[in-house]
Amino acid sequence: MRLMLTALATLLSHYRRHPGQLAMLLLGLWVASALWSGVQAINTSARDSYARAEALFTTGLDRLERRDGEALTREDFVRLRRAGLPVSPLLEGELEASDGTRLTVIGIDALTLPGDSTFATSGNDGDLVGFLTPPWQTRLSPDTLTTLGVDSNAEQAEGTAPRLAENQRLPPMVITPALPPNTLVMDVAAAAQLMESGETLSRLVAAPDTLAEAPEGMVLTRAESRISPGQLTESFHLNLTAMALLALVVGLFIVQAALGLALEQRLGMLRTLRALGVPGRRLVALLALELLLLGLLGALAGIVSGVWLARALLPDVAATLGSLYGAGVGAELSLPWHYWLGGIAVTLGGLLLAGVGVLWRAARLSVLGLGQAQAWRAGYHRQLRRMALAGVPVAFGGLALWVWLSRQPTGEGLVAGFVILAALLLASALWLPSILAALLAGLARLVRGRPLVQWGLADLQLQLPRLSLAMMALLIALSANLGVSSMVGGFRLTFLDWLDQRLVADLYLRPPAAQFDEIDTWLADQTDVAARLATRHAEAVLTHIDHREVEGSSTPAALDLPVSVYGITPGEALTPNWPLLSTLAGREAAWQAFRDGEAFVNEQLAIAQGLFPGDRIVLTTPTGKTSFDVVAIYPDYGNPRGEVLLATSQLAQRFQAPPGSLGLVLAPGADEAALAEALTTRFGLGRDALQDQREIKRIATGIFERTFTITRALSALTLVVAALALLASLLAQARERRRRLAPLWALGVPRIRLITVQLAQLSGVSLLTALLAMPLGIAVTAGLVAVINVAAFGWRLPLHLFPGEILLTVATAVVVALLAAALPALSLWRSPPRALLAEEDAA
Repeated sequence: MRLMLTALATLLSHYRRHPGQLAMLLLGLWVASALWSGVQAINTSARDSYARAEALFTTGLDRLERRDGEALTREDFVRLRRAGLPVSPLLEGELEASDGTRLTVIGIDALTLPGDSTFATSGNDGDLVGFLTPPWQTRLSPDTLTTLGVDSNAEQAEGTAPRLAENQRLPPMVITPALPPNTLVMDVAAAAQLMESGETLSRLVAAPDTLAEAPEGMVLTRAESRISPGQLTESFHLNLTAMALLALVVGLFIVQAALGLALEQRLGMLRTLRALGVPGRRLVALLALELLLLGLLGALAGIVSGVWLARALLPDVAATLGSLYGAGVGAELSLPWHYWLGGIAVTLGGLLLAGVGVLWRAARLSVLGLGQAQAWRAGYHRQLRRMALAGVPVAFGGLALWVWLSRQPTGEGLVAGFVILAALLLASALWLPSILAALLAGLARLVRGRPLVQWGLADLQLQLPRLSLAMMALLIALSANLGVSSMVGGFRLTFLDWLDQRLVADLYLRPPAAQFDEIDTWLADQTDVAARLATRHAEAVLTHIDHREVEGSSTPAALDLPVSVYGITPGEALTPNWPLLSTLAGREAAWQAFRDGEAFVNEQLAIAQGLFPGDRIVLTTPTGKTSFDVVAIYPDYGNPRGEVLLATSQLAQRFQAPPGSLGLVLAPGADEAALAEALTTRFGLGRDALQDQREIKRIATGIFERTFTITRALSALTLVVAALALLASLLAQARERRRRLAPLWALGVPRIRLITVQLAQLSGVSLLTALLAMPLGIAVTAGLVAVINVAAFGWRLPLHLFPGEILLTVATAVVVALLAAALPALSLWRSPPRALLAEEDAA
């Protein structure tokens, strides 16, 4: 036992003599673990919020609303209860906290709400009387306390009644951990008093399937038509996880390079330990124990840093998920015990993968061979050849998976798409050293007349075994960054162009249903209004699809799929700008058929159900089932649901849909401010009833920009990790580099020329890597657009390539290489002549 402890101390003493290697090894583990742990902390906290939000609706409450679009009242609730219908009132609204955060207020009737609903049970903890009677109670989660500016100590917060932004005072608080963040649950009477809503209600709800049909004058929406936040956001979190995993892999390249160099420099030490009687297996076990100790240090430091990173990114993530999906995410991290164990396990597992090759080579080298550097280098070159051969089955595996995926229904295979991209990146990385070696050998033959250049290329080939891991990390980081930036840039162009086409009206008005006809009639007489674009909305169930793929034959498919039905006014101001992806018989014919009562479907529904122009769909309506021909497919970016588009008049006639909004196209020279003032004062409209087109675009663009903040941050951090991998490789071999440069200096080559050669070597090989990353990045972009985006969101983006981004990628690779080489070059410049002479003597 003492011998083993002495051997372990001897092995660890190497890092006392080479602290830079220890620093780079721990740095690789730290940054890799930090990025992975940070993203997993965000995902864990967000999923906890989803679980609490979904727990409120897991029973699936059916919903009743008035068909005429008017607000429900307590009188409607009392009438239906007296008729024997088991309905319960809900009142929803928003209030603003003192820091500007929007809080969702939900008023319930705990006595009539279905008993297995979390809304009901959250108020049933032995104090039901306090919940139902003045001064009532406010049920909220602990992470909402911070939003309200209350001490996060739950015991001290119990019973307090904080004020809101508009000096409104909440009923006394009761902490309920099962509730989602930024949600306040109270009795419906307390909510009505707080929001000054009078007798109105948001909706009536009932337990699933207790209502066979909707009462007269009502619209019944079954619970199955809802989509949970967890379902909608799963693809978002999968993208974050993929980026974090990429950063983890790139960080492990640093570890692999540091481990390889440390073992190479300890070959003499290993030979001595073997000669002193330490068995080979135990020596390998001691090296594995060393890896475990270092891995625990790096993993713990990375997890702590990951939590800090998660706290910094969580507000942007919460804003993104709230804007895109309506999913509330707490502002505070909620990390269970298995998060910490999972972070350590993933880091140690990655370390094992990075170190297993080093341990395997150390175990297979003979005792005599341990002291021979040439034997080690020969083994390393054999490993590179095996890496190139290993890339072949990886590439064929990815190709086979792509062939399989191409035969699956469109929109399927999100995980398979990521596996294909991973196989593409891995195969390219495994082939990279062999490609670089071939390119360098070819360049060496072209410059035989220039001795210094030829020496530089030959020296670079000698460095390639050690630089290969860093170049592989750089290749993966550059191609992934190019792919993500091209996808984001393409989405931005497409999204903004789509907004310009869809938002053709200058003003958008959402009047109360009771005033809709009166306001529409008044607007028709206004000379400032050139066109009125009315919209309506309804819910329906898609029951059948008749695919007409072959003329004269059809294959009807039975479904039970809830869809949204949206109505627009196909006027001259709208139809020229509304984007269509595909039509049955041309754009003009499609719009004419649309006016005659046929339907458009959005891309999400078309991809999910395999719909094409010419197919026929059957929808449920209040008067029975009605069929429509699909005459066009249109893009609908950001909508997670399938949607059918009809003319507003058809929606009012067939679905009895209540009035929705009015888009107002203004005449040239119209006084927009005067029209808005006249509308609000004449009809008593609120400030939120009328919105300017520019404001809508600003909000939508802001949501988009914040959506990709996290992706951009992770991309930049991944590139930083790749730069650290390159720096680690250069620092690790800095002394040997000086040893090879010393003879040239002794032969009269100026030191500035040596530094120039050193910088040119690294920037040149980085340039070659960047040039190889360009087609790989384009392939990654195509995979993200054609496979990942379709499977994740249900719609396809056009492929955009940006020459500026590609040139920036190449420039970034060269700059990263020059920055990484700057420190070793500075060390060479500052080395005194006596030190270089000593290196030359050692050589």
